[in-house]
Amino acid sequence: MDELQLENVDLSVDEHVATLTLNRPQARNALNTGLCRDLHAALHAVRQRDDVHVLLIRANGPVFCAGADLKERKDMDEDQIRARRIKAFAVYAALEDMPMPVVAVVEGPAVGSGCEIAAACDFIVASEAASFRYPEGRWGTVGATQRLPRIVGRRLAKELMFTGREVSAQEAVNIGLVNQVRAVAAFPAFVAELAQSIAAAPAPALRSAKRTIDRGLDDSRFGALAHEILAIEDNLAQGTWRAGMTSFS
Repeated sequence: MDELQLENVDLSVDEHVATLTLNRPQARNALNTGLCRDLHAALHAVRQRDDVHVLLIRANGPVFCAGADLKERKDMDEDQIRARRIKAFAVYAALEDMPMPVVAVVEGPAVGSGCEIAAACDFIVASEAASFRYPEGRWGTVGATQRLPRIVGRRLAKELMFTGREVSAQEAVNIGLVNQVRAVAAFPAFVAELAQSIAAAPAPALRSAKRTIDRGLDDSRFGALAHEILAIEDNLAQGTWRAGMTSFS
């Protein structure tokens, strides 16, 4: 991992758990070209490792991600802004395409692009200090229009986009944006236990489940069943089910 020489993220692997940490606390982890580049490189490195069973996406400092780096953007022309945003879209797509489970661990405010990073993960857990805000429309730009309505529904997504209001961690759970929330003091232990629980499962089975869910939701009911049947056949051929039964016993 060290040979990547990443300036804007930290990446570590311990007992089958990879942790990718946004590391621009001085800029509230705002998404700029350098952070996009380093996130993409780190995700590519993790993707190559069969020993990683689960990936955690975290942030250094009190803010998960303050959105796009407006200081960088103010000196850009239209083509440069377009190129930077495409880099961000590539990061979101790479997150969604990771073969192993990916969990967003949000311990502070997530704004704009920060919400997109979290939403591109398989699910989100948050401390009570977390919050979520979608200010793109209020800032005169466009973004976060695709994942948010798929998670919370069309009407609520429009309200959050039109008003740009802050969503607390508890409300985020209530609307289905966040899976679980914990008190700040209890959050580190909760995350460690969650990661270890996922990492203890057979990695091929987890990857197969993730792939089958995602493909099935994009298909018809009958097509989705075909994806599961094929996944079961792969599971039997690879012998993964035996490892799982042994572990359970």
